[in-house]
Amino acid sequence: MLIADYLHKNLVLPDLAAVAKSEALTELVEPLKSEFPDLDLANALQVLLEREQLGTTGIGDGVAIPHGKLVGLDRIILVVGRSRRGVRFESLDGKTCTIFFLVLAPEQAAGMHLRILAHISKLLKDEGFRRSFLEAEGRDELYTLLKTL
Repeated sequence: MLIADYLHKNLVLPDLAAVAKSEALTELVEPLKSEFPDLDLANALQVLLEREQLGTTGIGDGVAIPHGKLVGLDRIILVVGRSRRGVRFESLDGKTCTIFFLVLAPEQAAGMHLRILAHISKLLKDEGFRRSFLEAEGRDELYTLLKTL
């Protein structure tokens, strides 16, 4: 499984401006309109916010993996973002989040959805990868790093 199979270069956001959770989710969802014009962005955002109400997806070490399932979606979509200053995301360790992997999946793709979340989680436990991610220069370098995973 490769992250690049689910990622468009335009969905790599190297400099998130958000400082709070809802702002970050909105900013991560926004570029989907250019790649997936038929996607209901308001619904996608609502699904993500509802998932956050169940428990934060800020897993610690500066990482958040917001995710949700959408009715009518026909493929898994990944959006990757980075915040230089950190986002208050109610993370489990109380720290701000700087690395974001947003996953949207079709409602019927439970198995694949869980495999992708596990794959991303495993990658992000690697301190060397997190450091490379945070040090990458701009979208091109981030995308190149992600294409190899």
